[in-house]
Amino acid sequence: MLKAGVLGAGHLGKIHLKLLQQSQKYELIGFYDPIRENALKVAEEFGYKLFDSIEELIDAVDVVDIVTPTLNHFVCAKTAIKKGKHIFIEKPITKTLAEAEELRDLVKEHRVKGQVGHVERFNPAFTAVKDKIESPMFIETHRLAEFNPRGTDVPVVLDLMIHDIDIILSVVNSKVKNINASGVSVISETPDIANARIEFENGCVANLTASRISLKNMRKSRFFQRDAYISVDFLEKKCEVVKMKDLPENPDEFAMILQNAEGVKKQIYFDNPKIEQNNAILDELESFADAIHNNSTPIVSLSQGTEALDVAQQIIDCFK
Repeated sequence: MLKAGVLGAGHLGKIHLKLLQQSQKYELIGFYDPIRENALKVAEEFGYKLFDSIEELIDAVDVVDIVTPTLNHFVCAKTAIKKGKHIFIEKPITKTLAEAEELRDLVKEHRVKGQVGHVERFNPAFTAVKDKIESPMFIETHRLAEFNPRGTDVPVVLDLMIHDIDIILSVVNSKVKNINASGVSVISETPDIANARIEFENGCVANLTASRISLKNMRKSRFFQRDAYISVDFLEKKCEVVKMKDLPENPDEFAMILQNAEGVKKQIYFDNPKIEQNNAILDELESFADAIHNNSTPIVSLSQGTEALDVAQQIIDCFK
């Protein structure tokens, strides 16, 4: 078992602590949080060992799980990597692209593993269909949330949209060609609602909308490709795959048939894969343990986390 420690015991940090303690692949050693009052409360309530400093925690573990505010990601990660520790770091990877690029290079230099917590990669609705998403040419995403002061220290692009940026980059096998975006600050000092259009060199276009001032929660993505439409509801954990194939010679009498202007007939098929319910956060943490044991590339590497941040930053730059 890998010895693990958590930096940060806020809302998400407490979830990580609980899951690491439950995991069969980690031994939870303890945690550190600079807000002493909160740290003592968590230690007393759950019995986790509280360390007196970041350095003491890092020295005691194999894996450092960084669940601090984004502003602190870089310093915590750099300290851990230089001590030869593997790092799991929550999204976004860092506050600036330069910081992310430095961490990406540091893990290679020190020969340790790093994974970014883009948890939607482990959403069962997405994992059920990701292998069916082949060369999408148009993608539309909507990620809407009711207002919550937590997370408003960064633009909605880094708070919410970055989830969809990462998903899109993971399925589009092409470089970004052009980005256009707009954002509006309604309550926060940074944009609370944003829309972005990403154009790829292969012709694929992605249209993303994110809001943290919505009246309802929504996390939906739609992927359009040749002869197929795939929808993923990340919130409800549902997916739908609609495929069109050439009409067989003897179609079923209940078959759904479409005919285009050229007279070509296609039959519509519904292929909805079974969704295996899971705990996505536990899965991402345990997949990282597997990457360490197998000396393989983590499912969301620091390079991929850096690419997502790069695109997010380009979107934010459009607001200026």
